[in-house]
Amino acid sequence: MVSVAIDGPAGAGKSTIAKAVSERLGFTYVDTGALYRAIGLHMLNLGIDLKNDELICSALSGLKINLIFKDGVQQVILCGEDVSDLIRTPSVSMAASQISQNQEVRKFLLNLQREIALKSNVLMDGRDIGTVVLPNADVKIFLTASAEARARRRYEELIKKGIKDSYEKVLSDIKLRDYYDSHREIAPLIPAKDSVIIDTTKYTLEESIDKIENVIKERLV
Repeated sequence: MVSVAIDGPAGAGKSTIAKAVSERLGFTYVDTGALYRAIGLHMLNLGIDLKNDELICSALSGLKINLIFKDGVQQVILCGEDVSDLIRTPSVSMAASQISQNQEVRKFLLNLQREIALKSNVLMDGRDIGTVVLPNADVKIFLTASAEARARRRYEELIKKGIKDSYEKVLSDIKLRDYYDSHREIAPLIPAKDSVIIDTTKYTLEESIDKIENVIKERLV
């Protein structure tokens, strides 16, 4: 099986680009960030203090998260409920960033992610895929862009979904999440030593997709 790891900060376009590239290559796309978002949503629903590691660990007991693929589209199932849309709000995004610092949460999801990669050719995106989850991935890419460009993209995405938020708030959230992701003690957001770093700040979406596809094909030759 072939595995491709794409890591990068929030709003870099990983999910959109990775999904498009996986469709072109015929790979299974796995959005691992959705798994953390699902746990974040679960903790918010329970009213758990996201800084209380003990309570978070207790809430993991009996928690069931599955990724299913219907007509090529990934759906996130949390305790039997499809939460694919519910996990895309700014509050859940911040919750995901906070709970991702919890070692037990990361252990909880690690085996699930690796099991998925054993079943088919995968293109998996996240924060620590190339460094922790799939350290032996055939291709590793670190996708990034300026905070301002990422905030603009995320803001436009939220507007299209009917979610009201200001660009300034989105930018502030992006910078805060960058800090959390890069400063956590466990699996901080850093490029794998053998990853290809691609900055999409000045690229259009189509140009970014073409670039990633070409890099993958070149590395797999």
